[in-house]
Amino acid sequence: MPNEVESNDFLDRFLRSNGPGAHHLTFKVPDIAQALDDCRAHGIEPVGVYLDDPYWMEAFLHPKQATGVVVQLAQSPADYTTPPPEGFPDHRRDTLDGSTGRPTAASLVRVTHAVPRLEDGVALFAGLLGGLVEDRGEQPGYHWLDLRWDGPLALRLVAPTAHPAGRDLTEWIGDRPGRVHHVTFVAGSPDRIAGAGPQPKDLAGALSGTDAMVVEPEDNLGLRLVVTPPLLR
Repeated sequence: MPNEVESNDFLDRFLRSNGPGAHHLTFKVPDIAQALDDCRAHGIEPVGVYLDDPYWMEAFLHPKQATGVVVQLAQSPADYTTPPPEGFPDHRRDTLDGSTGRPTAASLVRVTHAVPRLEDGVALFAGLLGGLVEDRGEQPGYHWLDLRWDGPLALRLVAPTAHPAGRDLTEWIGDRPGRVHHVTFVAGSPDRIAGAGPQPKDLAGALSGTDAMVVEPEDNLGLRLVVTPPLLR
């Protein structure tokens, strides 16, 4: 949530313009100075550049130039890991280890990002940010492309086609340069995820498989979750 808006109102402005939901995607880079040069050569001027802290140097790509989502570039010599905070909602976690009964967190599969034109997303996430094309396909109304990096993040770009079935996706994107449509997780028993319901007959359902469960945006602070069993990853 926005904090110290008087000194830095970027999050407040984003939420006012876009409503609740995913704000940014972070990419760790080995050399942020080179990454900034690459962005400028790509025609994108980074904002919020902060290089004073050697343990966390960062810059951002504005959503107007980054297909509707903030892209954070960061260089750090260390990995940041912390234990779960007190009161972490274990009741929303799925038990995968039947022998111990200990809850095991679901695994992030991908972020699905909708763009008006697939080539614009490819230029940013494959061309500038170095994602490797893993798979692609087309369904009535939309086509899609999967990208992956060395780390855990995978991204599925989806864009409407001229097929009449693409009208809903076109209207959902509206006049934006793109929007995060949903985030997909894999869990042992998706039907046990609190707030999850049967997959709908829309883009989230079409991309998630018949056994997936969906937590709708209005039930999850503006971000749609798709939860699938392991075989549908």
